[in-house]
Amino acid sequence: MRGGLDQILRVTWDGSPKPERIKAPNAPACFVAGTNHLLPGAFITSAAWTGNGLIYLYEPAAGRFTDTGFAPKHPVEAKADLESREVLARAKDGTLVPLSIVYKRGLKLTGKNTTLLTGYGSYGRIAYPYFNPLTVAWFEHGGVYAVAHVRGGGENGQQWHSAGQKLNKLNTWNDFIACAEYLIRAGYTAPRYLAREGTSAGGILIGRAITERPEQIRASIINVGMLDALRFETTANGVPNIQEFGTATDSLGFRGLYQMSAVHHVKDGTRYPAVLLTTGLNDRRVDPWQSAKMAARLQAASTSGKPILLRVDSRSGHGAGLAREQEQAKLADTYAFLLEELTGKPD
Repeated sequence: MRGGLDQILRVTWDGSPKPERIKAPNAPACFVAGTNHLLPGAFITSAAWTGNGLIYLYEPAAGRFTDTGFAPKHPVEAKADLESREVLARAKDGTLVPLSIVYKRGLKLTGKNTTLLTGYGSYGRIAYPYFNPLTVAWFEHGGVYAVAHVRGGGENGQQWHSAGQKLNKLNTWNDFIACAEYLIRAGYTAPRYLAREGTSAGGILIGRAITERPEQIRASIINVGMLDALRFETTANGVPNIQEFGTATDSLGFRGLYQMSAVHHVKDGTRYPAVLLTTGLNDRRVDPWQSAKMAARLQAASTSGKPILLRVDSRSGHGAGLAREQEQAKLADTYAFLLEELTGKPD
């Protein structure tokens, strides 16, 4: 695993073995799906942001990949016509942070491309490459989609996870801010056309990016976000998360939780970007009052005149198990909000 990308190394069966990298066609990542000790080669599955992962038969003698057809291409994949890049952004402390960038093939870097930057950065969770057909609508509007593999995730192993926990949590949003700076500096976008999105524990990431660098972007989406870290421990799902975030019952834990608590870093009289917070009334992982509290605090503090909106679904919880129409309605509202703010054309 390197930067969230599965890699395969082959070692030859001879007197002086040297690891040899095996790369599946047109994919940044791949892994061994199966082997048989009686037969040469292996089944190898690819993973990509631009289309469904395919299952290949790899023949080592010829170095040849043959598509088995076991995993068909998605019907909208060809129409989407996407390409992706894997780059490294330099964080505040010099750490190189993996960043995945996806866009329509042949995109011209004008510095005015509407760009959505997402991230998570908790529990050692890895953002693996995958093709999401629901994002095709974003690309059809000329959008760029980017994933910041920030510390707190597991993209570079347990050490990467530990570097974004508790008192080290500030690395998570500093890495994210550095990824946004990379996209601007590389000519993909500008603050006027840049948006952030995060979900659940990713609310820490987006909330603190908003409060640290409100001028860096135009709009933010926070889905069922953890935004009052100091009081999260008192909720039904709080105690199981002490291992990840810390406890307010000791001084060091309190310091770490205060540092990552977005609602406590909102400052009156600040020009905050447009923000859409979404929640479900039946959420028992991150109570809906967290989103409501952050929305109210931003509405009271912001002087930008940009909308601070709270979207509440009375029939949903933390997101799992949404009916198709609920998921599509939420996505439509999200894209309408982003396009209104970034382009002035919500449809």
